[in-house]
Amino acid sequence: MEPLRGAQSTVGEATVVTRGCRLGPGAVRTVLEADGRPRFGWSTPTESVAAAGAAATVTADGPSRFDEVRTRATALLDACETPTGGLPSLARPRLFGGFAFHDGDHDGTDSPWTAFPGAAFFLPEVQVAERDGSRWLTTAAAGDDAADRAEALLAAWTDRLADEPAVNAKRRPGIAAREREPSQAAWREQVGRAVESVEEGRLRKVVLAQALRVSLQSDLSVPDVFARLAETYPDCYRFVFSPADGATFYGATPERLVSLRGRTVRTEALAGSTGRGDTPAEDEWLAAELLENTKDIHEHELVAEAIRDQLEPFAASVRIGDRTVRRLATVQHLRTSITAELADDEHVLSLVDALHPTPAVGGLPPDEALRTIRETEAFDRGWYAAPIGWVDAAGNGTFAVGIRSAVATERTATLFAGAGIVADSDPDREWDEVQLKYRPMLDELE
Repeated sequence: MEPLRGAQSTVGEATVVTRGCRLGPGAVRTVLEADGRPRFGWSTPTESVAAAGAAATVTADGPSRFDEVRTRATALLDACETPTGGLPSLARPRLFGGFAFHDGDHDGTDSPWTAFPGAAFFLPEVQVAERDGSRWLTTAAAGDDAADRAEALLAAWTDRLADEPAVNAKRRPGIAAREREPSQAAWREQVGRAVESVEEGRLRKVVLAQALRVSLQSDLSVPDVFARLAETYPDCYRFVFSPADGATFYGATPERLVSLRGRTVRTEALAGSTGRGDTPAEDEWLAAELLENTKDIHEHELVAEAIRDQLEPFAASVRIGDRTVRRLATVQHLRTSITAELADDEHVLSLVDALHPTPAVGGLPPDEALRTIRETEAFDRGWYAAPIGWVDAAGNGTFAVGIRSAVATERTATLFAGAGIVADSDPDREWDEVQLKYRPMLDELE
């Protein structure tokens, strides 16, 4: 299948038909193993979704990509014909996809992101969603014979999923070689220049990232990675997205960018990090130290304040929770929950546009931070640290921040991780923090 490129929608005035039915218990990996592209996997503490094949696509590039996707997604989902009596919320059609971090073209001919445009979403031909023990199959088709094809897909996949075999995960592919960008010496120079910019007042904070390219000893199995991430990081947002053959973006991110349901917005500030202890006592000591660390608290407060300021133009009220410690398998973060009630109805993609990038992955002031990132990083961020998730016909949706992530082909994976640089950042400490953040993806490869 050709890469999803350009500012376009594949449906126009054509009819889009969706059909659905309840399924018995089972896994989602059969859908992710299907030959069709694009494919998307989404797993959170409350639901799991697997989707494959495109009944319709929406793509865009450039600074207006959020507005273009919102307009085309709204028209596409409004055109969907659902069964008489409708579908439960779990089974309703959704568009799945995400955005690039920057609004320009990819850098370099050897970028792993060539199949990923500035924004790409698709209405899946096949969608299996599970929540609270309920599991639904939804199919979609477009065109003159859309109803017949949606019904045929529903019948075929109902049979296929009924016969879903139990599959044991394959071995991890193993790592044959590693290539870092930047080197530790170059990283010290980059952090030093960023600290100078903060001290001179041009920046308050900037997030600099690293890339780790690894050659694999055997092919990478996307369904296996998705299943293992769900086991290891059950409290995170796990995702996989293959827009075309040969390239997959995947990760287990602890950071939600935004969720919208009705007029209620939920998000969070996640910034400031430390490791996990070898014993419960050491774990508690590290968490207590993190809660009192001046540098981490300053970095965290910048993020929380910026998110509040970004939401206030939309909100009737904004509530900031207490600062706590979020514990993950290899790292601990400072976390503050943020909830807002909107003054008017809004589309989730309007909020995504307003919030991306948060200072947790970009910096402050935003324009100067983004300029610094572009000038400093010698690799293409692509979709790393950018919004990824879903939107429905009501304009509700959930988007995570694509960190703790990698982009992979069969035998190569490029991992990404970053650190927030403020006035008193130490380059070696920040280097160590980034290595901790690589661990979720490395553990699925080694």
